[in-house]
Amino acid sequence: MNRIRSICLLATLFLLSLSGQQPKARINPTVKQIVDAISEDRIAATLHKLQGFGTRYVLSPQDDPTHGIGAAKRWIHDELQSYSPRLQVSYEDFTVKKGARRGQIIRDVNLSNIVAILPGTTEKDRYVLVTAHYDSLAIVRKQYTGEDQTVAEAVRQGVDEAEERRFLKILPRDRELAPLDFEATADQPIAPGVTDDGSGTAGVMELARVMSQYQFYKSIVFIAFAGEEIGLSGSQVYAKQAKKDGMRIEAVLNNDIIGSDMSGNGRWITNVLRVFSAGPDDGATRELGRYTKLIAERYVPSMQVEMVFRRDRFLRGGDHTPFVNQGYAAVRLTSAAENYDNQHSTTDTFANTSVPYATRAVRMNAAVLSSLALAPSPPVLNWTWQSGPNKGGHVPLLSRGKSGYDAVLHWMPNPEPDLAGYAVLMRSTTSPVWERETWVGNVNTYTFPNVSIDDVVIGVKAVDRDGNQSVVSCYAEPVLPSQITPAEQK
Repeated sequence: MNRIRSICLLATLFLLSLSGQQPKARINPTVKQIVDAISEDRIAATLHKLQGFGTRYVLSPQDDPTHGIGAAKRWIHDELQSYSPRLQVSYEDFTVKKGARRGQIIRDVNLSNIVAILPGTTEKDRYVLVTAHYDSLAIVRKQYTGEDQTVAEAVRQGVDEAEERRFLKILPRDRELAPLDFEATADQPIAPGVTDDGSGTAGVMELARVMSQYQFYKSIVFIAFAGEEIGLSGSQVYAKQAKKDGMRIEAVLNNDIIGSDMSGNGRWITNVLRVFSAGPDDGATRELGRYTKLIAERYVPSMQVEMVFRRDRFLRGGDHTPFVNQGYAAVRLTSAAENYDNQHSTTDTFANTSVPYATRAVRMNAAVLSSLALAPSPPVLNWTWQSGPNKGGHVPLLSRGKSGYDAVLHWMPNPEPDLAGYAVLMRSTTSPVWERETWVGNVNTYTFPNVSIDDVVIGVKAVDRDGNQSVVSCYAEPVLPSQITPAEQK
């Protein structure tokens, strides 16, 4: 009898130990199906169609049935609507006033973002976004001398005009490189915008087509923005409204120029996708960049993610920036080999775009987006003061413990019913990637003995029973209201 009782006890302990084991970081079959379903032929067909609209500049025709930004807008909307009855497709309308973009907008212009929402099942009020812009731009090239030539060359190389102008504080309005004025003459050259950013738009549409056939815990939003080329107008409108509405956006993947694998100086880079992520180093946006690298390379091993710890390319910007400015985690995915001569020009055509490269980039998006939408939410590591002089400030649930020399971690419990537990991660303050991972099970506290919280970065991620993992949440120093400057409060 004692022997039987001992065997039963051993069996029970074995089962308990199994329940506390970390689910393996395996390939999720659903995510793999989605990645494999991304069609190179469909992406090619979409790029051909977008090129066929001619210039999709914001001042191009709105009512022409086959050409201009209006025709492109209606086609993208109708295509998205045709993919699945579960996709909620709509226009987000806004107006850019005459005189914007330093006088280049010669009349009020009505524009529309195209938004397709795939509602989640159990966490439909949590969102992950994938975005691109469908407007295009051609720039009139002029000859300059002296300091003006510096700006002309910068624009030729793709540097954002507004940023360069602020940097150098030169170039009077009547001499700047202006976009095409469609009301001035009918024989201006067109700007097909196949790589910038037809490639991103085709990617968003293909992701919507494939992923709308599946169900996810969180809601996924597929967006084609308008007005990126005139100051990120469409994304500014959306991000500002999202913040006002209290929209819980966990991640934004912005795809801009993902169809170029040959740079203007002859460099051919076919297996690298850059991911730009703004600081701080322990912030949510930077962690989204690390997550993108981890998941994308797991499901598309033929490609590598080059993490760039910068908001965007030097002196440039994209539609992820307004989300970052509103406090959301947002990154930019872009080609490692850009051809500046083709950007904002008549030569940004299908012939100068790599469809195979774009397809691989879209597959990487599919892996990350699907994983995010299926994963638990990132753990909450901060308490918020609800009263007192520091009301609204955050204190990290991280201390030195009773000894004063340990790293004692606490976090709030996740709400997901299928949660397997948590993993705690650690790295040195100078390491770009996590160096140590410890599975701690379904608990809400953990202690690293004899670890100084001054010398390392510590984070926690949630993992469900299928092995889907959240983005890592990092412990960071609290920012007290008394430490915020008046300018930052605005």
